Amino acid sequence: MKAVMMNSPGEPDVLQLGETDAPSIERPGQMLVRLKAAGINPIDTKLRARGTYYPDRLPTVLGCDGAGVVEAVGEAVTRFRPGDAVYFCHGGIGGHPGTYAEYAVIDQDFAAAKPASLDFAAAAAVPLVLITAWEALHDRARIDDGATALIHAGAGGVGHVAIQLARLAGARVCTTVGSDDKAALAAQLGAELTIDYRAQDFAQVARAWTDGEGVDMAFDTVGGETFEQSFAAVRLYGDIVTLLQPGGDVEWKEARLRNLRVGLELMLSPMYLGQHSAQAHQAGILAEGAKLIDSGQLQVHVAQTYPLGEAAGAHRQLERGGFMGKLVLEIDA
Repeated sequence: MKAVMMNSPGEPDVLQLGETDAPSIERPGQMLVRLKAAGINPIDTKLRARGTYYPDRLPTVLGCDGAGVVEAVGEAVTRFRPGDAVYFCHGGIGGHPGTYAEYAVIDQDFAAAKPASLDFAAAAAVPLVLITAWEALHDRARIDDGATALIHAGAGGVGHVAIQLARLAGARVCTTVGSDDKAALAAQLGAELTIDYRAQDFAQVARAWTDGEGVDMAFDTVGGETFEQSFAAVRLYGDIVTLLQPGGDVEWKEARLRNLRVGLELMLSPMYLGQHSAQAHQAGILAEGAKLIDSGQLQVHVAQTYPLGEAAGAHRQLERGGFMGKLVLEIDA
């Protein structure tokens, strides 16, 4: 099969289209999926540049997000059958082969039926960002009706989904953006207030928006100084959830003074740790997300698609930034 192979860590050009053996079903609960598209995420560029979680297993295929058609199933598979369209987040961190390829093998419990209203490219853009935003808002911060939320990078991959999930939970949302176009998208998706982080002190604006109290929760998708600066935006006994590992130089005084509950979110943990039930829970999130998408309550913004052979170019674009939503590889299998 065709696949984008990574033989060593490095710049985007280490990603080369080549031929490799197609994966095969090894356990009764697995199924072979003919991939039609693969979502591209920041974790892909980080693993490409720094090395995967399994540095001794090279060459490897990156890509966690996939959408395609079930080609064959193991004897214990009951949830899907050949011809079914599915989407999922699995592989691509160096252990199991990823989705920058024509085929993938996945346990039936880790996949969900593709949203019927989306084409394969749009569906492949959904899994990682939906699971991440869902877990951060619902499982970590326990967001509820009437809450106020500050969501960073509201036009980004995770951020634009998080705005919608927060609104669906009944929360009011403010968000940081870096351009007028991004502000317009965030507002269209339900953000009540957009904050230009380049010109405004977002913590000060968030406090003013909440009559001086601070938001009930902040969702940090940026890391670095943004994480620490967000402490002042959150109310006493509020929540802050971050996708990035806090640095050793973080000044925690403001967080401690406000008695903040700090949550860490890494949706890849269940896959890395081999927690089957947790990965099945994530597939359940995808099933719920498909319902929201097909009912018109949740949308994903695809900024650009690339052919499989242009994965390196897609990585360069992701690292340059400046776009809204997600990038996707389309696969002609």
